[in-house]
Amino acid sequence: MRLEGKVCVVTGGAKGLGMEMALLFAKEGAKVVAADMGELSYTNENVEGYKLNVTNLEACDKFSKYVVDKYGKIDVLVNNAGITKDALTHKITEDMWDMVIDVNLKGVFNVTKSIGTHMMMENGSGSIINISSVVGEYGNVGQANYAATKAGVIGLTKTWAKEFARKGAAVRVNSIAPGYIMTDILKTIPQDLLDKFAKMTMLGRLGEPEEIAKVALFLASDDASYVTGHNLSANGGMRL
Repeated sequence: MRLEGKVCVVTGGAKGLGMEMALLFAKEGAKVVAADMGELSYTNENVEGYKLNVTNLEACDKFSKYVVDKYGKIDVLVNNAGITKDALTHKITEDMWDMVIDVNLKGVFNVTKSIGTHMMMENGSGSIINISSVVGEYGNVGQANYAATKAGVIGLTKTWAKEFARKGAAVRVNSIAPGYIMTDILKTIPQDLLDKFAKMTMLGRLGEPEEIAKVALFLASDDASYVTGHNLSANGGMRL
């Protein structure tokens, strides 16, 4: 019960990685609010769903206030909400660029602006976990927009680790850069490509969503009490 008594927010928590993190956090004793544009694809008595568009700053402020008013605090924030609009650079439209930037980068900023400030000024402690990607570390053909946002998330992580601790608050900010993880999106990719991706890792396989959830649990818990400003690569030793 490593999160006993803690209140956790997970964006993009309706399915995929967000669902796995929300359920694991709840299992470890937390009250979880899973924010997403869609309905939750699961039920758990300790996970509450909340419809949220992370690109809307006013909506994010209202969301933060709602959680604090209902639960009294926010101890953990996981910025997991994200989308892809893949194409080679010369084929990326302005709308494709803007949509990915708005959700993956601006959305992370909007939610953290509200909740990170609460952690620093009112809680005096907390853990913020930003979900980046192996693509943000090494780049990838056809994902210029996505790579830019995920690299930006790492930059935000290092900046916020400094900002939110500067008045003596024990607010830790870290990021996780997953490799190829077997979520529903990957299950639509032909098996021969999946096999190719697996061979690019040192462990010779793709990751499972619960493996990333366990990394997030470590960073969320007091086990990581001296870890901040760090990007943790969880990619099986992959190099694109």
